[in-house]
Amino acid sequence: MKIVFQLFITFFKIGAFTLGGGYAMLSMVEQAVVDKKKWIPSDEFWDMIAIVQSLPGVFAVNTALYVGHRIAGKKGAAAAMLGAIIPSIIIILLLATIFREYRDLPVVERIFKGIRPCVVALILAPSIKMIKSAKLTWKTAIIPIATVALIWWLKVSPAIVILAAIMGSLVYAILMERKMKKVENKEVKP
Repeated sequence: MKIVFQLFITFFKIGAFTLGGGYAMLSMVEQAVVDKKKWIPSDEFWDMIAIVQSLPGVFAVNTALYVGHRIAGKKGAAAAMLGAIIPSIIIILLLATIFREYRDLPVVERIFKGIRPCVVALILAPSIKMIKSAKLTWKTAIIPIATVALIWWLKVSPAIVILAAIMGSLVYAILMERKMKKVENKEVKP
């Protein structure tokens, strides 16, 4: 039961001190889960990120569910998820009750303008780590570059890009499997 409570507290702290959503919390999750608690090895952490990115739903919740389940099963998943979302619920309720009355004050506007660059940095830092962990080569760098070009400049739906990537991966896997079989058949024949 102690580990379930630790999961809740860990994700509660992350949820309470992260602005900008799931990607902004990545470095805090990595620091807590990989570096401090050593619940998940670094290479598995980045594989987990790839998995939870592809799932429907909120990235932060999916991350908490994955880590919690990996560490303590269903109870761990529930504890980590609740820890991640409860701070947001509390903050949203507080802001909703207070914000209406004070939103037009210059100091409140300045606070939100000051938060924006921080959120960008919180999202950018794990993105750079993710790029490094992907071990891109000049040959494989074409994939993220093409993805950005398709989505940003050509306004192609990300769903179409993801489906195309899945189809391309399947075709590539099939072709590589056939190639391996041909090589094995040549080695078997005298």
